Amino acid sequence: MKLFFEILISVILHPIAMILMWINLLARDDLEPSRKLIWFIVSIIWGLGPILYLLVEDGSLW
Repeated sequence: MKLFFEILISVILHPIAMILMWINLLARDDLEPSRKLIWFIVSIIWGLGPILYLLVEDGSLW
């Protein structure tokens, strides 16, 4: 039952984190367009994109 809730929460929260990451990427002027494109592609990988973005690019999700 615990695993079910973890999967359910991740299915709901991950898309929200991806959308917030994309909004932040579009608003940033300090990244080159090629780096933005790379981060858009990386963010599609389930669970990995937003975490890497926060750690590597000093991104913020809100």
